[in-house]
Amino acid sequence: MVQISVLFFAASLFASAFASPVKRTVAQVEADLADISSRVTTLDNNINAFPNSGGSLAAALGIHTAATNLATALDKGTTDVNATPAFSEADGKTILNTVQGFEPSILDALKAIVAKKPAFDALPLGGVSGLVKQDLGNLKTSTDNLGSALIAKSPADLVSQATTIKNNIDAGFVPAQAAYASA
Repeated sequence: MVQISVLFFAASLFASAFASPVKRTVAQVEADLADISSRVTTLDNNINAFPNSGGSLAAALGIHTAATNLATALDKGTTDVNATPAFSEADGKTILNTVQGFEPSILDALKAIVAKKPAFDALPLGGVSGLVKQDLGNLKTSTDNLGSALIAKSPADLVSQATTIKNNIDAGFVPAQAAYASA
């Protein structure tokens, strides 16, 4: 009897592993984007609050935590967008407006992280710039994945605007990643 139960349980796990992915809704994507927006603001604020000299390791680790939390939110957003049907015109516009709303904060954070590199390098415990380099790589990948997913689900007439936002953010990563390339 126990063998039959174990076999049934194993077969159920196997079947669920190959079940179709859970469908998501535009409302879930909008909630994800609201979370991303909040996390972008937190990261931007943490970076801008870090002093140009005399910063603490705790504050630097706060930036790392904010970057990690943002990457996780971006990845969740990508998963949900990929599991959502193509956006209607109205939904596509709402989503585009939401992303346009936090685009400036992303670009500001990327610009500010370049300016803060000397302060990170001056911290008594080395390796913070290497951590920033790693965070930038993770954020770039997560941001690109979400941008591509959003573009793929956008109505045809919004694709060029969505692509422009993605390209602007990609361009913001270039100097940030270059600044930490040797870290």
